[in-house]
Amino acid sequence: MQLLVIVLNKVDRLEDLLKDLLNVGIRGATVIDSTGMARVLHGDMDNIPIFGSIKMLINEGYSYNKTLFVVLKEEQVKLAIDSVKQTVGDLSKPDVGILFTIPLNHVEGIEI
Repeated sequence: MQLLVIVLNKVDRLEDLLKDLLNVGIRGATVIDSTGMARVLHGDMDNIPIFGSIKMLINEGYSYNKTLFVVLKEEQVKLAIDSVKQTVGDLSKPDVGILFTIPLNHVEGIEI
């Protein structure tokens, strides 16, 4: 099994993403509010040269992200990732989001 972690900057796409995951048979996800490092350091970034450049890249319209945790069977991973990309767009573009998976050795409390 795998844990899919999605940090979604395009929070307006959250509901559509959850519906798309449901449509491909993925029935559970945990969603939390989150904030990235650049946002937290926003006030201090002018004094740190590299963060001054990052500040210009940040979209001020998003003060927070949504982070999703999804436990998946191996055969669901590609379906989930394809759903994310289809719903939110190209993850290589700024202010879209990131995703990654982590192998899980043991899971209790949910039925997949």
